[in-house]
Amino acid sequence: MSRITKLPLVLLNTKGARSGMERTVSVNGFAVGEGAWLVVASNGGSATHPAWFKNMVRHPDDIWLEVGSEKVKVRGDLLTGIEREGAFSHIAKITKSYFGYQTKTDREIPVVRLTRVSE
Repeated sequence: MSRITKLPLVLLNTKGARSGMERTVSVNGFAVGEGAWLVVASNGGSATHPAWFKNMVRHPDDIWLEVGSEKVKVRGDLLTGIEREGAFSHIAKITKSYFGYQTKTDREIPVVRLTRVSE
């Protein structure tokens, strides 16, 4: 939980789409049951997807999530249709800024479910 924004923060570790190097970014991660989190590739409402999302698409088998002191390997599933709409609405009720991000861009902001996988 970020002390500044009062939102749940996690560290997302991906492999760089072009460089292949490990990249780590802090993102809002919303727990949805045991071993699953939702993340939103809003990029503040800009016209392009954030780099971490492009990294996940390029290297789907190299995604790790750090929650507190625990680092877990996860699978990223892009939500679509009604499932995406429901997840986005749920998150936007918690964090109203996401509604504003969607109105700033023509792209549909991706919502990804990260699910723990066994190694």
